[in-house]
Amino acid sequence: MKLSDIKNHLSSLETIEFKLPNGDLVPTHFHVTEIGKIDKQFTDCGGTLRSESVINFQLWNANDYNHRLHPEKLIQIIELSERKLGLIDNEIEVEYQGETIGKFGLDFDGKSFILTTKQTDCLAKDNCGVGDKKSFVAERELETASACCAPGSGCC
Repeated sequence: MKLSDIKNHLSSLETIEFKLPNGDLVPTHFHVTEIGKIDKQFTDCGGTLRSESVINFQLWNANDYNHRLHPEKLIQIIELSERKLGLIDNEIEVEYQGETIGKFGLDFDGKSFILTTKQTDCLAKDNCGVGDKKSFVAERELETASACCAPGSGCC
């Protein structure tokens, strides 16, 4: 989800609800303690220089049960962050602490913002030797294949 998307969704809500990937709700007394811009430059395992930029929201639970973040207040915080940090319409990443700090993607189901799991991946499969999973065949399968598909066997 991009920054413009969350602002659009917030403008139609009366309350804010974040749901974890397992379906549990983030407690309603959460705070957005940070909105940041994270620029990452890195080389992948194939040696290609890459860059990535995301907008980071950090959610935090306090023992402050009497104050709840309302949609219009979060829009104000976002707009302040846009001005101060020069934010552009990038993807949002959400930090939330369960057993450890987790980083999540963000989606919306019409009522709740959904924290989605993120996955790592090799960005240079063609350069680092990982290759396509389909290209790896167990040795015993090769022996069986070569026995039934020997030249002149008529199997192909």
